[in-house]
Amino acid sequence: MSTKRRSNGTNKGKSVKKSKEGEVAVISSDLKDDVIRNGMKDAWRKKTSFSQGGVQLDCDPFPHCMIRNFVQNESFVENLRDELLHLNFHSKSNDLYKFQQSDDLKKRKEHHISEIRSLLFHQFRSWLSEVLGVDLEPTVDISCAKYEHTDTLLCHDDELEGRRVAFILYLVTPWDLSDGGTLDLYNTNEHYEPVSIVKSLLPSWNTLLFFEVSPVSFHQVSEVLTDEKCRLSLSGWFHGLSLQRPLRYTEPGAPRHTHVLADETLLFEWVNETYMDPLYQAQVQQEFEDTSEIRLPNFLQEEKYTQVIEALRLAEIQWERTGPPNKRCYARAQLQNLPSCLKECWDLLMSEAFFLLLSNLTGLSLHALAAGDEESDSEGQEGPTDGQEGQRDGQEGPSGTGDGEDNRNHRDGQGPSSTSSSTEKTPKGPPVCVGELRRWSHGDYTLLHDSVKREFALDLLLHLGCTGWKAEFGGFTSYIAHDEDEELLTVYPEENSLALVYRDKETLKFIKHINHNSVQENEHAAFTHFYDFSFTYYE
Repeated sequence: MSTKRRSNGTNKGKSVKKSKEGEVAVISSDLKDDVIRNGMKDAWRKKTSFSQGGVQLDCDPFPHCMIRNFVQNESFVENLRDELLHLNFHSKSNDLYKFQQSDDLKKRKEHHISEIRSLLFHQFRSWLSEVLGVDLEPTVDISCAKYEHTDTLLCHDDELEGRRVAFILYLVTPWDLSDGGTLDLYNTNEHYEPVSIVKSLLPSWNTLLFFEVSPVSFHQVSEVLTDEKCRLSLSGWFHGLSLQRPLRYTEPGAPRHTHVLADETLLFEWVNETYMDPLYQAQVQQEFEDTSEIRLPNFLQEEKYTQVIEALRLAEIQWERTGPPNKRCYARAQLQNLPSCLKECWDLLMSEAFFLLLSNLTGLSLHALAAGDEESDSEGQEGPTDGQEGQRDGQEGPSGTGDGEDNRNHRDGQGPSSTSSSTEKTPKGPPVCVGELRRWSHGDYTLLHDSVKREFALDLLLHLGCTGWKAEFGGFTSYIAHDEDEELLTVYPEENSLALVYRDKETLKFIKHINHNSVQENEHAAFTHFYDFSFTYYE
């Protein structure tokens, strides 16, 4: 009898395997319904809403549609999920996203992957083309994405030449709002820039969502908060003639200021006396010229540092949220009502004496008394150029052949005291700077974007209130070469530490999204955020 049992078990296994391999993906019967198809056509054309059966179309804030029970046979979807989970996934992380992604699935031979690909590429594409009244090309992008705890895809519009319709097939176990991972849709302003989230769509098993890729199709995958579930999906794009795009809005640059007059005693009152020693300044300058960056710990004198921390935490500072979310999200202090202690620290960083100190620490020409390098008139004068955003799509990171080599030693000329002919050189104005006092907490970030003016500059970051902050929380500043993924430098928040980084025209920066760990691990702490004075100085 035991032999018979083993035989039955083996045969049963073979039967199941054969059944799996013979499964065919059957599309939702709703898509074969003439009433639904005609209702969809009319609503899409008029940009109104439509709902019947498992199909729900809404055109606010931009046209999108959910199709529940997209594949009729439940066992097929379960087996498809199992096949997908056995793929090799690659961790992907940059300014815009953090998640895991498979390779392109267009050539995968697994049975269920091949079947769903065939259904999407042919039957569904034909239905979609008819309903939307758009000629969709045979070329379809498709891959599998896996979002786990703290993974996210920040605000973007998916626009790239040829993309017409984006689609996502969710293969998640029961999912709740508390799990995060919603697909958030943004409204836009008169400049076609995202403003705020107006709708959040919860992932649902065997539900396909598609939306029109357009200048206003801004969306994000909110951070996954659960550490017990995996947000698995198939996603990609149907290609066709792109919608016409208006000219991109160029933000006005922040006003730049020359130094302010302040008694040099301010410097001695605030800055650690170590950094006031000319011999030590020379050592710092030598190291900075070799590496183009340096960290100066315990930069503020202890008494002043303590006063600043207390003012930041106790004073009623007016913080304003920055945007738009496809470029940045953090809180910035309004300078008009700063407490006197913080105003004094601000004045320090703006003062003539501090410009001279920076010159002595870096060798840059930030003061008339500093012996600087001569530079060509063209450097620092370029306007906005195409950056990363137009090449990114939320599924692939920046790519290209950018040069990450430091350009300090490649600058031609020797500075303001140039003896070159005036016909060859355009006199430069006085050194200037621009600055902010910022507060960083869960959900904050900055992104690379194509309206950044790329030029030579000295970045200054003075971190405060970040004791106990961990790298895995995010909030660090990452420098990368234009059109490259590889990081050149990472500046992590360190208490009362001044970071100086010289940035050339081919170097871009972003601040990594601050994830849920910053709250989760500090939920009993008094503070779950930190601050920085962020200044940029120009020779």
